[in-house]
Amino acid sequence: MKFNLSEVNDLIRSRRTIFPENYSDRKVHKEQIENIIQNGQWAPNHGNTQPWKFIVFQDKSKERLSDFLAQEYLNQTPKEQQNDAKLAKLLTRPLKSSAVIAVCLDRKPDSKISELEEIEAVACCIQNMYLTCTAYGLGAFWATPKVMYSEAMNTFLNIQEPQKCLALFYIGYPESKDWPKAHRKPIEYTTEWLSE
Repeated sequence: MKFNLSEVNDLIRSRRTIFPENYSDRKVHKEQIENIIQNGQWAPNHGNTQPWKFIVFQDKSKERLSDFLAQEYLNQTPKEQQNDAKLAKLLTRPLKSSAVIAVCLDRKPDSKISELEEIEAVACCIQNMYLTCTAYGLGAFWATPKVMYSEAMNTFLNIQEPQKCLALFYIGYPESKDWPKAHRKPIEYTTEWLSE
């Protein structure tokens, strides 16, 4: 066997969403973030189009992201539908994180690969990023607030169609030493076997 399958299984099955509210002040090093992105780029992608772009927010730039997300939420949400808890999360999550990575679809206008396949490739990229964070013992959270899918977000990130942001990927060291537990249904509930 080329790799220790037991360790690979443990890594995959230990991956968790850990929200920024549960991050400590400990800083994630730039080299770690670079490795997280590098491993993301090794995701499968049809035609080797590598349809992703990463924008990393750290330090003061997290404040700009926080302000933008909150203001855009207020702009896009009718007053009677605004929720203080949701607004607070948009404001505080970037500031509680060591870094926030905007993971974008970087689709070429003349691409022969369908947009759906390239979105799927970016999702695989994000899974690789999640697994790398898990290996480092970092918390990670893939967020998709509604404000992300707007022209205003594209302008804020300095991207333009057909590029679009598909994730705000928050990372930080968890405050707790206890890694969260989870479970999945047995495959008997989700798998159909065919032999003829």
